Amino acid sequence: MEFAIHEINNRTDLLPGITLGFQIHDSCSEVLMAVKVAFQFANGVEPFFNDTDSCSKSAAAAVPALVGESASTPSMSMTRMLGLFGIPQVIVTFKIPFLSILYTELQVSHFATCASKLVKHFGWTWIGAVRSDTDYGNNGMASFLKAAQEEGICVEYSESYYRTQPRSKLERVANVIRTSTARVIVAFLHSWDMLFLWQELLRKPLPPLQWIGSEGWIIQSDIKRCIGCGGVIGFSIPGSVIPGLREFLLDLSPAQALKSPLLTEFWESSFSCSLKGSSGGARKCNGSEDIRALQNTYTDTSQPRESNLVYKATYAIAHAIHGVICNDTQCDKSAKFTPWQILDQLKRVNFTTRNGYQVSFDANGDPVAAYELINWQVNKDGYLNFVSVGHYDSSRPRGQELSLNGVIIWVGGQTQVPRSVCSESCPPGTRKAVQKGKPVCCFDCIPCAEGEISNKTDSLNCMPCPPEFWPNTQQDICLPKPVEFLSWDDTLSIILTVFSIAGAIVAVSVAAVFYKHRASPIVRANNSELSFLLLFSLTLCFLCSLTFIGQPSDWSCMLRHTAFGITFVLCISCVLGKTIVVLMAFRATLPGSNAMKWFGPPQQRLSVLTFTLIQVLICTLWLAISPPLPFKNLKQYKERIILECALGSAIGFWAVLGYIGFLALLCFILAFLARKLPDNFNEAKFITFSMLIFCAVWVTFIPAYVSSPGKFTVAVEIFAILASSFGLFISIFAPKCFIIMFRPEQNTKKHLMGKATSKSL
Repeated sequence: MEFAIHEINNRTDLLPGITLGFQIHDSCSEVLMAVKVAFQFANGVEPFFNDTDSCSKSAAAAVPALVGESASTPSMSMTRMLGLFGIPQVIVTFKIPFLSILYTELQVSHFATCASKLVKHFGWTWIGAVRSDTDYGNNGMASFLKAAQEEGICVEYSESYYRTQPRSKLERVANVIRTSTARVIVAFLHSWDMLFLWQELLRKPLPPLQWIGSEGWIIQSDIKRCIGCGGVIGFSIPGSVIPGLREFLLDLSPAQALKSPLLTEFWESSFSCSLKGSSGGARKCNGSEDIRALQNTYTDTSQPRESNLVYKATYAIAHAIHGVICNDTQCDKSAKFTPWQILDQLKRVNFTTRNGYQVSFDANGDPVAAYELINWQVNKDGYLNFVSVGHYDSSRPRGQELSLNGVIIWVGGQTQVPRSVCSESCPPGTRKAVQKGKPVCCFDCIPCAEGEISNKTDSLNCMPCPPEFWPNTQQDICLPKPVEFLSWDDTLSIILTVFSIAGAIVAVSVAAVFYKHRASPIVRANNSELSFLLLFSLTLCFLCSLTFIGQPSDWSCMLRHTAFGITFVLCISCVLGKTIVVLMAFRATLPGSNAMKWFGPPQQRLSVLTFTLIQVLICTLWLAISPPLPFKNLKQYKERIILECALGSAIGFWAVLGYIGFLALLCFILAFLARKLPDNFNEAKFITFSMLIFCAVWVTFIPAYVSSPGKFTVAVEIFAILASSFGLFISIFAPKCFIIMFRPEQNTKKHLMGKATSKSL
């Protein structure tokens, strides 16, 4: 402060012709002393008085402004007094809620915000907090706890202590720290409170701790003891060299030291001598003492952090006075002004110091908050270095206030960021479930439910996958569900295709044999034309099963059901025609019967055509009203999609099957009635047997079709088509082929017309 005033008094652009004076009082960091000094500043009474002149006003006038105390609690005590008189105090600590106070260090709220952002940056969600039981500690901790809550940080404990409290309180606080699970502690502590706490902590084994605090206790505490308590990151005021300060300090002489009680004390303690003669065993200072040879905090001006605050505060008051009594060219030495005018002008100052600091205040007395992050690092020689590892600047855009630019040495000399969490992070695929009765930072990790995922760490909820997606094994991503259908390369499809093509080839081969032996009695018997039509329809039945294989499409879905329905009706119609022919043929042998006249070849063709056209009509209506189309079945299986042909109209589907069933049942009844007619080759017996097979296949098909899963539903339908087709083919044509190929002697009209003994099936 003396250096700043010395500079100001020698400047011609600031308060030209005006000489500033000053008074320095020592509050001894005590509230009572600070209040006494505040009274002296307010009313101009000298520090000492006698009985004859007690409390009478001296010639000294009330001061217009103060550079305040560096401790918070005494500063607040002075504020409450000085605020009544409107005397501004530019303090070097934190924000005090009086309009008459302006300050040049960071507000405690800014420190709290910065500390919470630093804790958040390193992923610490479970911390401890200790504070001095003072205005600084309590207000600072209240601000920090609010900022920490906004950042999602949980505080395991918040303890307070003041050095005058009983030792039992100190032991209790130390015990809480030792037994806690938090490994990071944010401290709003005065240096002496911090020192006492660390001394108590070191009495017993201590877990590795990381401390976050302000510069005051970092610089002033017992460093050797502090190192044993863990790693430290502190928030400090940015410091830079003040030009000319070191030279000013080193020019101190014994004569100058005598002018100030503080300097006298400094000189005598530094050189172990007395300026006022030998006293208490100390030698008298003889002038050979060289202050330049001292190596202490007084002569170290490389990073004068607190000195910078005082330097800026002194210049701020000078600029405020200049704004009140000076104009552009000169100052009015006789001008009268009040502290209120200085206060108002202080809010408007805006200047840059010689070492590059911008100084200004807003209407609330707030400067721009700027911190330097200091990390304690022990070098190879065992000495402690205070290394700048980052900055905090409240004037920067939101979210960019904090920047780190150095290697941080953590507790134990580690470079890896320590962990301090109540519960480890929940990995993707799980969600957080808060433990009952504990803070939100203490939680269990619950796996996501079936069909749900979480794709980030510490998810509060799991998200369901879209309908056509399903989680992977880790449940951290939704993958497209595999689409399942009876594809051509499926083993089951290959087997069914082989049987289908084989059936068609055999049917065509039999047709060729029949054509070659078309003049033979066994082929001509019972209408050879219907036999060839039946072989043709059976070939189509075998081949229509192929339309059920492959990826369903609009055309394949419509084709497979209609082709199946029409070809089977054509097949059953032919069998029904052959059955009626058998009945009519034997009835025609009765005397006076002309049955064959009414059911000759034209009527047989017409009956087959009529029966088939009815099915064609049913299929046409089905396709016109609600045709079968491809459908993604998402309900049958959760983890995969069944691509199938939806029936469209269930009535249409069951009408097609019902009509086939009706014709098959009619054919069975007629064939059953003709089974005992006398003949060596009664075809009705084979038709009855084929209809039994056909009906048995389709009766068992219905429950199998309904209960079969996925692509096997289609396979069951194909199997039913092939089984019933092979049943018809083998029952009706195998006996005839056997006679043609292996019993040609039986392929005669005489043998076929011979009477056979009636036997039951």
